[in-house]
This record gives sequence, structure tokens and C-alpha cells, in this order.
Amino acid sequence: MRFSDKLFLVTTALLTVIFMLFGSWLLSSNFTQLLDKEIERGNSESRMFAFLFEMGYRSTEEYGEDYAVSRTLDSITGSVERDGSRLFVLREGGAYCAGEDYVARGGFGQEIGGLVESLENAGNTYGYRIRRFGDAYYMFTVTVTTAAEKPLYLGLCRELTPIYRDRMDLLRQYRTALLGLLAIGSIGIYGLSRYITRPIRSLNRVAKQIADGRMELRSSNHSGDEIGELARNFNHMADRLVEEAEAKALEAKQKEDFTAAFAHELKTPLTSIIGYADMMNSMKISEEERAEATFYIYSQGKRLESLSHKLLELVSMDKSPIENRILQTKLLEENIRATVRPIWAQKNIHGKVDMDKGVICGDMELLLSLLYNLLDNAAKAMDKGEQGFIWLKGKNLPSGEYEIKVVDNGRGIPQEEISRITEAFYMVDKSRSRREGGAGIGMALCHKIIKLHDGALQIDSKLGEGTVMKVVFPAVMPKKERANERRKRTKQEQAKA
Repeated sequence: MRFSDKLFLVTTALLTVIFMLFGSWLLSSNFTQLLDKEIERGNSESRMFAFLFEMGYRSTEEYGEDYAVSRTLDSITGSVERDGSRLFVLREGGAYCAGEDYVARGGFGQEIGGLVESLENAGNTYGYRIRRFGDAYYMFTVTVTTAAEKPLYLGLCRELTPIYRDRMDLLRQYRTALLGLLAIGSIGIYGLSRYITRPIRSLNRVAKQIADGRMELRSSNHSGDEIGELARNFNHMADRLVEEAEAKALEAKQKEDFTAAFAHELKTPLTSIIGYADMMNSMKISEEERAEATFYIYSQGKRLESLSHKLLELVSMDKSPIENRILQTKLLEENIRATVRPIWAQKNIHGKVDMDKGVICGDMELLLSLLYNLLDNAAKAMDKGEQGFIWLKGKNLPSGEYEIKVVDNGRGIPQEEISRITEAFYMVDKSRSRREGGAGIGMALCHKIIKLHDGALQIDSKLGEGTVMKVVFPAVMPKKERANERRKRTKQEQAKA
């Protein structure tokens, strides 16, 4: 169903309900006022009936109760039974003194008996009821008088059918007027709904054409209302989609180049390390030296080979999660110190690795690769002939997070370049990086690993003074909470996809 039709139906239905409720309230209020007047009138007539009866009874009670009641009713009936009211009188126990024939013809006996009984039970001296008999409505009023020796129930019956009939006539007239009003109003509402939704239909046509590939089209609606705002937001969204599509295409190309270059740069040393380990296994050297060297070189080669395959999967569209485990920082420290010490000695670099005892939740191979890359970049930042210094410091933060800093006194990074060094294949000094064996993927790889571990990277650097690379890892959560967090993150990624 089109929006204009929905708007037409909803508006028509809303107006119908409003008119019906308003009309019902108006008619009901008018009828209630009329009925209240009749009830008040019946109350007044009943009090007058009781007053006249008691006055007449007292003037004739010396001749006996039966005579006094009969004589009094004969004298006041004409005054009481006017404007359509009819009287009836009952003794205690239900015997009629007057009006029995009228009550019997109308079939009111049971209703009057119930009213009298309710007065007896409640101890009241006055009561009334309004009841329907067939197509007619009647009001019965009863007043208790104690003028005689025993209580008498003085009643009046008044027909209220005319006010009920007037109410029905008004209802029929209102229904007719309402149907006519809705018929006329519906035509106007339909035209108005089509006019209001015209900009939306235009926007829908533009959206369909854009979806068909005409990405240059935009909405021409420039009104100041909400639809105009929607059109402007739509145009902005279309512009963003075009920009993102171009960015995605570039990103896909960068990922493809990154994968190829990384595989080339990583597999070359892998082949050499594994081949050298096999060669050492075949040489005649001491068993202790052979076992130590072979195990170290070969295990490092296999580790790098495993890391290569894993990272190749990470930079592709594979959604397989990394294997997170609780890792002791001291184990990382020992592995890093043993690996970088010979490199620093060869490059005449004074280095220090000092990590406070703590835990990080993550993948061992990826975290080692992160720290190796940060330290390798720091070593490459040293100019030859200078006394270089590198310090890797890890500490527990009060928030429960774990912070690792890599500080060097190398060349530094220009401020305008800091925001780009995590891009794949981006090099601050391309000629120097290539001479030192770099491919421009180290910081991109670091950034990816930090994101996979929900960490944060901060870079502070000054030219000629050095650089501080600070990585903050989140606090280690209990196993159940980590599982919930992984599920939540997976759902978010699926929603974005």
C-alpha cells in the first residue's frame, strides 16, 4: 500500500473516531442533563405528593385510617396526577391502597415491589428507578410516610419515553451528518495526501535510478520542511556512498597489494631460516650447539611461517577469529629479550626490555610479531654512527589495562606523517626503508594486530629527538565475560556487513 493511501486512510479513520467520540459525548451530555431534570422533577413531585397526603390524612384521621387514606387520596389525586404522572400507594406487606389496576396493566408490580423492598432493607425514606418496558421507559419514585399508624409507600410512575426517543432521533441525524461530512472530507483528504507525498514519490524515483547505477543523480527538493531535510540527507548519503564505494575499491586494491608484498617479504627469510636450520643439522658440530641452534632457528622459522599464513588470512576477508589466551607478560619479555639482544649488539644499540608482571588476553604469535615490529622500526630509526637507545617498558595501569611503551632516540617522525604510518606500504623515507629491507607493512601489521586485540595505539614523536609508541591493552575479563564480549562483537560485525 502506498504511503499516500496510508495517510488518507489513517487521517480519515482518525477524523471519524474524533467526530464519533465528540458527537457521542455531546449527545450523551445533553441527554444526561435532560434525564437529571426529570429525576429532579420526579423527586419534587414525590415530596409534594407526600406533603399533600400527610396534610389531608391529618385532617381526616379521626374517622379511621382506612377512611382517612381513601378520603385523602380522592382529594389529592387530581393535583398529583398531572403531566402524565400516575400515583400508587402500598401498605406495609405489599397491599395496594391505590393504583393497583394501573400497575397490573403496565406489568410494573415486580419492579415496584423490588424498589419498596430496597427501601425497607436500607431504611431510606425515598428512592427511584428508571426501567424499560417494551419500547417505553418509566421512572418510579417511592416516598415512605409515617402519617398513618403503619408506614405507607407513596409512589409515582412517570413515562420518560419522549426524551429517549429524542435521543435516538438526534443519533440518527448525527450519523447522517457524519457520513456526509466524511464523504466530503475524504475527497479533500485524498487530494491533500497525494499533494503532501508528491516529494516523497519524486525522491523514490531518484533512489530507484541511483540503485540502477545512475550514481550522479540527486534530489532537487530544496524545501525547508522535513521532506526537504530528508532530501538533503538523502543527497548527502548518496555522496557518502559514492565516496565509500571508491574507498572500498581502493582498500580492496591495497589489500591485494599488501597480501602479495607481505607474502613475498615474509617467505624469503622463512626459506633461508628453515634451510639454514636444516644445513646446521647436517654439519659436524657439537650436539649441544647443534640442538640449541637447530631448535631456536627452526622453531623461529616455523613460527614466522605460521604467522605468515595467519596474517594472510587476516588481511583477506576471512572472518575466522584469533585464538585468545591469557598470556603472562614475563613470557613475552623473555622471548623478546632473547631475540633482539643479538640484533641490538650488532647495531651498537643500547636496549632495555622491562615488563612488569601482568597478563594480556591475546594470541602469542601475533603479540610477539607486534613487539618485534615495533622494536625493529625503532632500530631502523637509528642513524649509523650514533649511539642508539631503545627501551621497551610494560606496566599495569590502575584501570586494569596493560600498557607497553617502545621508546627510542632515533630520527623521529614528522607530525604530518604520523597519521599515515599505519597505512599499508606507506613509508616516511622510501629510499632509506628499502635500503634497510623494509616494505612499508610493519606499522600496518602492528595496527591490525592492535585492533584485533581491542587495544589502542598512540604515537608521539619529534624530529631529531625520538619516538614513543604506546600500546594499551584492555583489562583481562573473566572467561564468561570474554565470551559474551566476543559474541557481541561478532553480532556487531555481522550487522555492519
